[in-house]
Amino acid sequence: MRMTQRVPRLQAARRAVFGGVPWQRCQFYLQQNAGAYVPRQDQRAEVAADIRAIFTALNQHEAEALLAKTVQKYAKTAPRLSTWLETAIPEGLTVFAFPAAHRRLVRTTNSVERLNKEIRRRTRVVSIFPNEASCLRLVSAILMEISEEWETGKTYLAFDAA
Repeated sequence: MRMTQRVPRLQAARRAVFGGVPWQRCQFYLQQNAGAYVPRQDQRAEVAADIRAIFTALNQHEAEALLAKTVQKYAKTAPRLSTWLETAIPEGLTVFAFPAAHRRLVRTTNSVERLNKEIRRRTRVVSIFPNEASCLRLVSAILMEISEEWETGKTYLAFDAA
């Protein structure tokens, strides 16, 4: 199954379980996915710079203006890229709804990937679980430990009441 077929199902599941949570696609992976729509090798650096400019804009209005300009720029020379930019890139702009100090932390899936890596590292030590429940207990304990660490010590995102 291709990623494009999985994303709508993933979005539907997210809406069903976490209806009020905004959808933010990882900007790193969007940048990587754009390469499949660039028709010529010599355009890759230019397209990457254009997408990076959109993602590093100061605000959502500026990012949307840059996106519209970029879509127009590639409409004639790379129509598939232009169409993809118009549909996919807005999914990476949800980050502008967050305070500027948080954008760098939520624009990619790095934190989720680190969490998955830690779970993998800790479960690999056990290697074979007697049953599914024992695996679930270990993973739950790991997640509770990390949650407690974040609640008591580490501050990833600070929402100061103003």
